[in-house]
Amino acid sequence: MALDSSYTLKLASAIRRHAVEMTHLGNSSHIGSILSMTDIIAVLYGAILNLRPDEPRWPKRDRFILSKGHAGAGIYAALAERGFFSTDRLAEHYSNGSIFSGHVSHKGVPGVEFSTGSLGHGLGVATGMALAGKLDACEHRVFAVLSDGECDEGSNWEAILFAAHHGLDNLIAVVDHNKLQSLATCQETLGLEPFADKWRSFGWAVLEVDGHDHVALLNAFTSLPFVSGKPSVVIAHTIKGKGVSFMENQVLWHYRSPQGDEYQAAVKELESK
Repeated sequence: MALDSSYTLKLASAIRRHAVEMTHLGNSSHIGSILSMTDIIAVLYGAILNLRPDEPRWPKRDRFILSKGHAGAGIYAALAERGFFSTDRLAEHYSNGSIFSGHVSHKGVPGVEFSTGSLGHGLGVATGMALAGKLDACEHRVFAVLSDGECDEGSNWEAILFAAHHGLDNLIAVVDHNKLQSLATCQETLGLEPFADKWRSFGWAVLEVDGHDHVALLNAFTSLPFVSGKPSVVIAHTIKGKGVSFMENQVLWHYRSPQGDEYQAAVKELESK
């Protein structure tokens, strides 16, 4: 059944605008990585995650881990739009003394569960949270958003094995599969294919979707778990830099900051949508 995606689309638009502004003001990196996952984050925070902005540590909340912590500006923007703190505070991003560090941090930031940045550790943490939830007979779910590049890390595959072994069907991994990592394509760096088959062979239930199609994402996330007794993974096919045409599919925007004419062009393009 098709679900109403009007709110999540508006949220995604706001997150993209905030992210460009934040990385511009802070002269920080990773705007391409933020933009590729924005639709995933908008659907999760706008429609799926069971959260209370006025009670960030509510015991029954769903847990969310951004394993690709370098894209933290997107999470700060989503949390601000959901009312965890004022959107005015986003201008502090990446400034000296700010709680809004470049890599996402839980220190002093309501709504962030865990500080990440060293790639390959977020899924392991999420797996531990999911196991604890099972042992305590809790109903909350644990979501982890990973980059495809970090799937080069062996620690991820240990967590993938562990989660399947323990039947953690309260665990959902989402791979932002934009096919680019820091300096080159994933295929050039360390080939992942057959990617979906690897997850299946490790005991996970797998669904591949267009990571920019809100209806497809909503339908996927409202069908969890995909198989009872198995952890679920959504492999979301995305475009790095999505939403700003000159950033799309360009590895340059992993580390580049939008400044000058490029910043103005990005703002103009996002405001026209």
